Amino acid sequence: MKHHLPALAALLLASFNLTAADTKPQRFDLSARASVIDPNAKEHPEIDFIFADKKGKVTDLEHACVDTSVKPRGKLVIWLMGHNQALFERLSSYGLHAIQVHYANGWFGKLAKESTDPAANVLGNIRLEASTGEDASPLVTIPKPDSIKERSFQFVKWLAKENPQGHWEHFIAADGKGLRWEDVILSGISHGSTTAARFAIAQRVDRVVMFSGPRDNTETWQGLPSATPANRFFGFTHVLDGGWTGHHYDRSWELLGLYQFGPLVNVDQTKPPYGNSRRLITNADVKNDDKRAHSSSAPGGAAVKDASGQFIHEDVWRYLFTSPVETTGKPVPADQRWQKGAK
Repeated sequence: MKHHLPALAALLLASFNLTAADTKPQRFDLSARASVIDPNAKEHPEIDFIFADKKGKVTDLEHACVDTSVKPRGKLVIWLMGHNQALFERLSSYGLHAIQVHYANGWFGKLAKESTDPAANVLGNIRLEASTGEDASPLVTIPKPDSIKERSFQFVKWLAKENPQGHWEHFIAADGKGLRWEDVILSGISHGSTTAARFAIAQRVDRVVMFSGPRDNTETWQGLPSATPANRFFGFTHVLDGGWTGHHYDRSWELLGLYQFGPLVNVDQTKPPYGNSRRLITNADVKNDDKRAHSSSAPGGAAVKDASGQFIHEDVWRYLFTSPVETTGKPVPADQRWQKGAK
C-alpha cells in the first residue's frame, strides 16, 4: 500500500490544482478586482466610486493575506482604506486573516458634508449606506452588490475557492448567504476608521480597531445604540493629529462610551496591556508634522521607528487586534462636554 501513497498524494494535489510548494505553510498575498469577482458590481462615477481612473489605472483591486504557518485565530480583519502591506504582514503573523475591499469612500467634496442639526447624521448615513447597501441616505444610491458588506462576502467566497490553503470558508455563514460577522474585525484609518465605527454600530462584529478616528464631529451617530458592544471598540491616535487637536477623536470615543473601559493611556509611557484601556494615544516624535502624525498610528512609512530602525508601536498594534475583548480597564467619569453632541 505504501508504494501507492505518492501517486495518491499527487492525485489529491492535482484535484485541488495545487503544487507541493503551494501546500507548504507560508504567507499568501492575494489580489483580485471587485468587478471581476462579482459581475453584479457596478461603478458610481457621481461619487467617484469607479473601477479605473481617467488614465486607466485600476482602482477596484482588492487584497487579502493569510499566513498558514501561524496558528489561526479564526478572525477576519476587513480593512477599510487603501491597501497597507505592512499592516497585513503583521495581521497575518498574529494568525488573523485580512482583506481590503473596494468601497465608496470618494464622496467627500462631492456632497454636502454637514448639517446644522447634528442628529441628522448626514455623513453617518452615507457611511451606513456604503457599508450595508441599505437605503440610509437620500444623497447616494449604493446598492447591496457595491456595499462593503456584499463586496467582502464575494471576495471571501472567491478566496475560499482560489486559496483553499487559507480555509477562508470558515468566514462564510452556515446558510452560505453572507459572512460570519461574529468573527469579523472591522478596521481602518481616518475616513476608514470612521466608516468602520458606523458600520459596527449597525452590524455586530467581533471588534473594531480605529486608527486616527472616528471623525464626523458635527454629528451624533457615535452615540446611537450599538449592535457591537462598546468594549469591542479600540482607538489609537497621535496627539498632533488634527483630528485629535480638533477634538474629533476624543469626542467620538466619549460618545461611543469608551470611558467605561479605562482612561486615556499614552502608550509611550505605559507597558502592554496599557491598563486594558480602549483609548490609546502617542506623542512619539513625528518632527512636529501633523500630516505625518495622522498616518503614524498604523504600520507604514509614517510610523515612528527607534534608533535601530524598528517600529516602536509593534506591541500597540498587536494589543489592538488580539487582546481579550472581555478584559477591560477600570471606568472613569465621562467628559460632560460631549454628552449632548457638542463640538
